[in-house]
Amino acid sequence: MDDRIVEFSNILRRNGIRVSLSENMDAFRALDLLGIEDFALFRNALRSALIKRSIDIKTFEELFDLFFLGLGESIKESDRRMMVEMGLTPKAFQDMLEKIQGFLDRLDRDLSVLTRALLSGDMGRLERLLREAASEVRLAEIHDGAQITAFSGMAFQLGLRGVQEELEGFQAMLAQLGADSETIEKISRYVDHRLRELARIIRDLIKQEFRKNDMDTSGRERLEYLSQKSFSYYTEEEIRRMNEIVVRLARRFKNLLSVRRRNAHRGRFDVKDTLRKNLQYGGVPFQIQLDRRKREKPQVVILCDISDSVLNASRFMLQFVYSLQELYSKVRSFVFVSDIGEVTQLFEENEIHQAVDMALKGEVIDVYCHSNFGRAFEAFYQEYQSAVTGKTTFLIIGDGRNNYNSPNEWVLKEIQQKAKQLIWLNPESRLTWGLGDSEMTQYIPYCDVVEECRNMNQLYRAIDQILI
Repeated sequence: MDDRIVEFSNILRRNGIRVSLSENMDAFRALDLLGIEDFALFRNALRSALIKRSIDIKTFEELFDLFFLGLGESIKESDRRMMVEMGLTPKAFQDMLEKIQGFLDRLDRDLSVLTRALLSGDMGRLERLLREAASEVRLAEIHDGAQITAFSGMAFQLGLRGVQEELEGFQAMLAQLGADSETIEKISRYVDHRLRELARIIRDLIKQEFRKNDMDTSGRERLEYLSQKSFSYYTEEEIRRMNEIVVRLARRFKNLLSVRRRNAHRGRFDVKDTLRKNLQYGGVPFQIQLDRRKREKPQVVILCDISDSVLNASRFMLQFVYSLQELYSKVRSFVFVSDIGEVTQLFEENEIHQAVDMALKGEVIDVYCHSNFGRAFEAFYQEYQSAVTGKTTFLIIGDGRNNYNSPNEWVLKEIQQKAKQLIWLNPESRLTWGLGDSEMTQYIPYCDVVEECRNMNQLYRAIDQILI
C-alpha cells in the first residue's frame, strides 16, 4: 500500500496540489494507526494528511475516486449486473456461490487461482490478480491508441485461454459432482456471464489507466493529446471541456458551405455568353458574363448511433450535431439503436448537455436494446423519407455493427439517389470494417463519402472533405 500512496501523491503533484515528503510521512503514520479496512476513514486520513488548501479538496476527491475506486467499482458492478441478468436476489446469488464452492471442494483436479476466484466470486482476489497483471504488462506505460495491445497483454498475462478451458471442464464435470439439471443450467449461465464480465472489467481497467495518463498532460499539450485520443476513451469531463472545440468544428462545417454558396451565387465565367455579348467590341471582352446559378438553402439530415458500443463517441458526436443544428436553419436530427427517434425539437428546447443526456438516457428511444442498423434505416425510410430531397446532405454517424441482422442496404441506395450526397462517419478503426457483425462493406457502395472518425483530428479532416 505504501507504493500506492506514493504513486497517488505523484498524481496529486502533477495536478497542481503541493504534496511534500513530510506530508507523505504523515499519511503513512495515519494509516499505521487507523488501518485501511474502513474505506471512509482511509479517504479522510489521506485527505487530512495530504491536502492543506480547501481549494484542492475537489481535485483530491476526483483523483481519489479514479485511483482507488475505479477497478473496485467496476468489479462490484459486475456482480450487480449479473444478478439482474440472471434474475437472482442477493440471497439466491450467495446460495449459488456456496453451491459452486461445495463443488470446487469436491473437485479432484487443480484449477488456476483466477479460475477459482471467478467461480467462487472471490472479488478481492480477482482485483489483486488484475492489478498484478496490469503491473506485469506495464499497463500504465501503454498509451491510448494501443488498447488492443493492452487487452492482448492482459489476456496473455492472466492466461485467459487456459481459464476458459478450465471453466468448460468444470461445467462438464458438474453432473459427476452431483448437480441436478437445473443447477447445471444455472451455473453454466453464471460461468458465461463471468467470462463476459471479466472481459468488460479488463477493458474498464485499461480505460482507467489511460485516464490516469491523462493527468500527466496539461495546456496545449493536453489539447493536442485529446485531439489524437479516441472518442471512446474520453471522460465525461473531457467531453464537456471540448464543447468549445465542437462549436468551432461546426462553424468550420458551416463556413465551408458559405464559401461554396457565395461561389454558386456569383457564378462561373461563361465563355460563350461573354463572346456573344462582346461581338460589338470586336471580340474584346469588355463585359464579362457569369453563368447565374440558383441559390439553394442547404438542408442537413443527421442519423446518430447511440448504442453502447460507441456510447462515448456518440456523446461527443451529439454535441457536434447539436452545434450544427444551432448554426444551420434547416437541420433534422435523429438518434437510433434499433428504433429511431427525432431529437430536433429536443435540441432546440434544451441546453446542450441536458439535451445530450436526455437523448442518451432513453427519453426518445429504447437505448437498452441491441443495435440494428437495418431496422433503424427501414423505420426512417417508412416514416421520414420525405425529409430527403435533392438539396439534402444526409449524414450518418455510427459503427455499422448490426448484430447479424438484415442490413437493409437498399434504404441507403434509395436515399443516395434522392439526396445531394450521403456521408458516413465511423468512430471505429477502418481495419475492423466488415469483420464480425460489421456491415460497412454492404453500406459503403451507397455512400458518397465514408471516413474513419475516431478522434478530433480525423473529424477535422473529414469535414474538410465534405462538399455540401
